[in-house]
Amino acid sequence: MEALNLYDIQDIRYEESPKPEIEHENEVLIKVMAAGICGSDLSRYKKLGPYVSGMTFGHEFAGVVVEVGSGVEAIQLGDRVAACPTFHCGVCESCQKGEPSRCEALTVIGARHSGAFASYVKLPARNVISLPTEIDYDTAALIEPSAVVAHGFYRTSIQPGAEVAVMGCGSIGLLAIQWARIFGAKKVYAIDIDEAKLAVAKEVGADVLINSLEGLAHDQIHAKTNGAGVDVAIESAGSPITSAQVLALPKKGGEVVFMGIPYGDVNVERFYFEKIVRNELTVYGSWNALSVPFPGKEWSTTVHYMATGELSAKPMITHRLSMSEGPKTFKEMTSGAPGYVKTLFYPA
Repeated sequence: MEALNLYDIQDIRYEESPKPEIEHENEVLIKVMAAGICGSDLSRYKKLGPYVSGMTFGHEFAGVVVEVGSGVEAIQLGDRVAACPTFHCGVCESCQKGEPSRCEALTVIGARHSGAFASYVKLPARNVISLPTEIDYDTAALIEPSAVVAHGFYRTSIQPGAEVAVMGCGSIGLLAIQWARIFGAKKVYAIDIDEAKLAVAKEVGADVLINSLEGLAHDQIHAKTNGAGVDVAIESAGSPITSAQVLALPKKGGEVVFMGIPYGDVNVERFYFEKIVRNELTVYGSWNALSVPFPGKEWSTTVHYMATGELSAKPMITHRLSMSEGPKTFKEMTSGAPGYVKTLFYPA
């Protein structure tokens, strides 16, 4: 089968790999119909390298079931599915407390298990999520990042009528804009330096667009909120710069959720750090998308709102490519080529 395998930093190869085989009675083999590039994929490609050299990469996908183990009953051949790509140990302290996203051994496919940038991928049946007819494969490939965003919102105390600022309008930020609405936000501010991304933010439901090249984001937010700030600020850019600046967006007693991962040192100026103390902010880290019962409400609610159309993936998808274009695409995206938001691969 064709696959994209990561060998080292900035060394991803399109090549033939062995097709996975069912080895245990609880496993399901899925033909991948669409697979998306995650921001974490780009960081690992550019800066970190693989956990295991030559590992088939990728974890956001949807497909069709082509084989099931002898012990699988709820999933049938031909079922249209997505999957939670994450494994947790079930025995560490966090898992025993019902906090699987904090598992000591948390991992996803594409790291230590073969991933979804391939013609086929194999997972335990408990990780597989059936799709209603209303959700197509392109949309379903974004179930995983959507669940990640939902996990962050569930951590907050957001109430209907809140005002929310989303800093960074990549795919996570664009999903956060939509989840803010679902969680009851009356006004959503989208912040980015890319006018094209801000246009997509408007399309998916942002009320106010802020280009932070035109002035500091917190100054613009305060001008639009009579100096108060927002109830909840989402950091979804994963930039060392925005990871500091986001602290100045909430009102006194407000909340900050860090969803982005800044793969670099975050140097926080006193002005921004003091906002935590003086404004008595609540700051949340949010990691992965698991809760109990596994895989968690993040996944079931994502499927529901995608089926109703309240979560829309289509405006976010800018590139639909063959798997063979993978190496060139990763190079372009990590070199800052314009126009990319969410990229999907279609294996043969």
